[in-house]
Amino acid sequence: ASVSAGTVLLRLDDSLLQAQKKNIASQLDAAKANIQVAKVGVETAKLAYAQILDAAIAAESGTRTEIWDADKPSEFDLPTWYFDKEERTAALQAEVDTAEEAFTAKADKLSETSEKSGSKNFLEVEASLAEARIAFENAQAILDATPSGDLHDAAQLTLDDAKIDLEDAQTDYDDALTTDGAKDVLEARAEYTVAKERYDLAVDNFRTAETGANSPEVLMAEQNVKQAESILAQAKSALGQIQTQLDLIDTQLEKLTLISPIDGVILTQNVELGEIVSPGLTTMTIAPLDELTVTVYIPEDRYGEISLGDVATLTVDSFPEESFAATVVHIADQAEYTPRNVQTKEERQTTVFAIKLSVENVEGMLKPGMPADLVFVSAEK
Repeated sequence: ASVSAGTVLLRLDDSLLQAQKKNIASQLDAAKANIQVAKVGVETAKLAYAQILDAAIAAESGTRTEIWDADKPSEFDLPTWYFDKEERTAALQAEVDTAEEAFTAKADKLSETSEKSGSKNFLEVEASLAEARIAFENAQAILDATPSGDLHDAAQLTLDDAKIDLEDAQTDYDDALTTDGAKDVLEARAEYTVAKERYDLAVDNFRTAETGANSPEVLMAEQNVKQAESILAQAKSALGQIQTQLDLIDTQLEKLTLISPIDGVILTQNVELGEIVSPGLTTMTIAPLDELTVTVYIPEDRYGEISLGDVATLTVDSFPEESFAATVVHIADQAEYTPRNVQTKEERQTTVFAIKLSVENVEGMLKPGMPADLVFVSAEK
């Protein structure tokens, strides 16, 4: 059978790949939808950021010059307006860092002091005093809230007991104050408390300076924009990965369809409908009709009569009235025995040279395998 270039020769079963493609296609649709949602998220975050930034700048605009009239400590030579906002913010941040470092050091010192044996005894006395104080305050509050009568009398007894416990705890505390452990604890507590207050105040001052574009609300809105953009980037990446999978499936599907690469005739067909095609199997053999060749064998005594480019006339039994031009394109340089398909035994025992000729078959009349006769033009001469 003759075929043209591009003709579908056979198709392999693609049901499994089609099912995979359908599944991936649905994932692709979902990924595209996710991108649209992510884009909306980015736009929403940007809009919110712009609104919050505008509001923060507007709120700051009325206070920007307040520092010009602020009281200046006598220890400062420069006017209060001298440093701009960024410089003041940097200084405030530096103070936060320094105060935090000092606070951490004092907290460590208090912890180390608390582990000393003398300090532990004093801390136990302190704890007892604190507990007695709380108990007394609670008993006083109960008495104040209790009406006269039996309840009032019971509340008074509780308060009296709490007062005695408080006085005893206070006495124990006063006695413990003279110890070295007490001195160490009181010193460590005082330093810790001051360091903590310094740090808290530094943080408060820094937060107070976080206005306008540096306000926490603006920074949070800016972070939301970045997060939304990250989600969009992830959605696009996921879409690209799914598209790659779909492209791979399409490539595999294309390989399941065998298409003739040339105009020609099918010489052999090694598969039938419904058969399994094994890897590496040659399913069909197609020969081009416009590039036919014919090989003839000449005896040694006539080898010198043929040259490359010589022209011959070819005829076939199927078209007895037609002749076709053939041109010598290859001459064997070694002799061989006549091929087995030569008619007689005597001829097969003769050594010959193979001559290959290209045959013009523009109209496609000739088919591979047709018996043919050739007459070399030079031989006729």
